[in-house]
Amino acid sequence: MLRFPALLAVVLVALAPPAPAQDADAPGLLVMAHGGDPAWNASVEDALAPLRERYPVAVAFGMADPASLGAGVAELEGRGAGRAAVVRLFLDGRSFLHQTEYFLGLRPDAPDQFVLHGPSGGHGGSHGGAHGEHGPPAPVEHGLALALSPDGLMQADEVAEVLAARAASVSENPAAESVLVLAHGTGDDVENARWVAAMERLTGGLREAGYHAVRVETLREDWPEPRAAAERAIRAFVAAETEAGRTVLVVPFRLSGFGPYAAVLDGLDYRAAEAGILPHPAVADWVEREYRTVVARAGWEAPAP
Repeated sequence: MLRFPALLAVVLVALAPPAPAQDADAPGLLVMAHGGDPAWNASVEDALAPLRERYPVAVAFGMADPASLGAGVAELEGRGAGRAAVVRLFLDGRSFLHQTEYFLGLRPDAPDQFVLHGPSGGHGGSHGGAHGEHGPPAPVEHGLALALSPDGLMQADEVAEVLAARAASVSENPAAESVLVLAHGTGDDVENARWVAAMERLTGGLREAGYHAVRVETLREDWPEPRAAAERAIRAFVAAETEAGRTVLVVPFRLSGFGPYAAVLDGLDYRAAEAGILPHPAVADWVEREYRTVVARAGWEAPAP
């Protein structure tokens, strides 16, 4: 005989609405992400969980790594997909774009330089560098029709919602607070200015929230000389705001975590929203929007929303 709790559980399961059925003919979705430690990767998988209920989804971790790209397209082919949209969960839509297109067979010419990191991401993987004596590495073999999104999260309006939420999570009195949005940045001055402009565009919600000031900075993490200057500017801003009696709220413009910012800000007074853009449901919204845009642009039929 079923006891009452067990009986209740059976009734609830019976009454629960069925999970959305996945359309067998739906184009697949290949999501590329930098990759990191298990927690970093799990944050990406968690973000994509709602989409797996509706579309065939595979994830390729790494910086356009041919092994993980090969595994991703093979997974989609194994599930019966004949075509797939590729959405890259990178901040900058230009990151590894040429390399991605080459490895997936979307362009014939190899990039002059390859950046090859393993699927675990980070900077401990192998660097490809220039072509070796045997020429460039071979593209991934697959039978999928592929279409690729050119955009990254810097072009995503949804990220504005995330930045505003992160600041609000540590805010106590916006009028007496200033927000510092920090990102990785690049070594090239022109490219770094493009990053800053894209980030500025996404701070509208912050600027409407009544904070005293909103400042966007890039650390330019991998380039020692620009980084030294960036660190001085970042620390000077925090020190000046503190001296003026305001609290600085630091919001990372990163996919996951707080990166090296605690070390950069060591000894200064501030409050940090230490989560990156993930976890937040807006990320899945953006990935799905990009997927459907790519599918429509390719002239394929997408399942109903």
